[in-house]
Amino acid sequence: MEKKNVAVVGAGLVGSLHAILLAKKGMHVDVFERRPDLRKAEVIGGRSINLALSHRGFNALEKAGIADDIRSISIPMYGRKMHDKEGNLTYQPYGKDDEAIYSVSRGGLNQQLMNLADDYEDIHYRFNHKCLDINLEENTIFFEDTQINKELNYSYDHIFGTDGAFSAVRGRLQKTSMFNYSQDYLSHGYKELVIPPNKDGSHRIDKNCLHIWPRGKFMLIALPNLDGSFTVTLFFPMKGATSFESIKTKADVKQFFNETFPDAVPHMPTLETDYFENPTSSLVTIRCNPWNYEDKVLLLGDAAHAIVPFYGQGMNSGFEDTAVFSEMYDEQSEDMLKLFEDYSNKRVPDANAIADLALYNYIEMRDLAGDEDFLLRKKIERKFSDLHPDLWMPMYSQVTFSHIRYSKALEAGKRQAKIMDQVMEMKNIYERWDDEVVMEKIKSLV
Repeated sequence: MEKKNVAVVGAGLVGSLHAILLAKKGMHVDVFERRPDLRKAEVIGGRSINLALSHRGFNALEKAGIADDIRSISIPMYGRKMHDKEGNLTYQPYGKDDEAIYSVSRGGLNQQLMNLADDYEDIHYRFNHKCLDINLEENTIFFEDTQINKELNYSYDHIFGTDGAFSAVRGRLQKTSMFNYSQDYLSHGYKELVIPPNKDGSHRIDKNCLHIWPRGKFMLIALPNLDGSFTVTLFFPMKGATSFESIKTKADVKQFFNETFPDAVPHMPTLETDYFENPTSSLVTIRCNPWNYEDKVLLLGDAAHAIVPFYGQGMNSGFEDTAVFSEMYDEQSEDMLKLFEDYSNKRVPDANAIADLALYNYIEMRDLAGDEDFLLRKKIERKFSDLHPDLWMPMYSQVTFSHIRYSKALEAGKRQAKIMDQVMEMKNIYERWDDEVVMEKIKSLV
């Protein structure tokens, strides 16, 4: 049988992994990227929030046979460590003792995936190719090669759009009939800062935690890097009395951080400079439906469903897209039109669910992570789950440490929240939270 000739537009995380999985199925894959080769860049630009790689992402990497390669450039984080204004710490484990999410650099991961893709003779990267248009009848893509200022075109059996939240491929589908699309910006944005390593290269704070400074309407988080530093991200209102708009000078930065995140400041010697040198970026949720145009074009990753980063599932859900497509291809590759349609029908509800969960989790992280009632709820849930793992899996664990569909996890989470609302209303719950009667109450409601 003749090899399928396919295009992947977008050489980011999802595009590079998808290319590997397609090549493993015997396809010839051209990967197009509008930027220069990331591996030759002196400084990796663009969005560089550290990513939290978890179960779903590793599952896709296992399918590609590269999970160990990626695990070697990541750091396990076994729980959240919350910092209050007085510098008191509260630790909340993510799952069971051995369960962790893994901090990994976006740029470093992208470079590693590209290097691993280069091992396949059927994968060819074409950089500096800006997608201009697609002729959907002939499945021909038109590019501008920005290095030689020349228009080029290529035709394929199938085109996969993995070119991010502002996808040119999706932009073409938006001009087709019956294509639904929405984008919603948060009123908050983000700015990246840094905690450098100690002089000996060690980490200044616990490297096996995701650190959170929750402050109600905003928060600071820190994720560890292999070089001993932490990538620190301020999630903050774009406008208002206390916002990116209101902080105008280095003195403003110093005063705000000293008042709001006092225990972080001693670890951030370049804070004021970093604040003004690093860009302020926006946060957007993008939804669309369907993800395919016949059997010619299919969207994956942020091109299909950009989400805010507060559940740590943006990359993981994109990687899961590639894994689900790979599994479905193995089952029904003889009818590509049905495959593309079935894939879209299956994934859209899950993408919408994780988008909703990510938006809610921002509220949880910034408002609730240090709240006494919230922490007690989590403690009770954890005890009941340990006693009755067959009856209760916390929603966070369903999302982060399982293959349960996002849409099913969201439904289960809503049921569990109603049960916990009733439990928290029990008399003297703070004094008797670990009594057998509380566990029996939950059991009766489940």
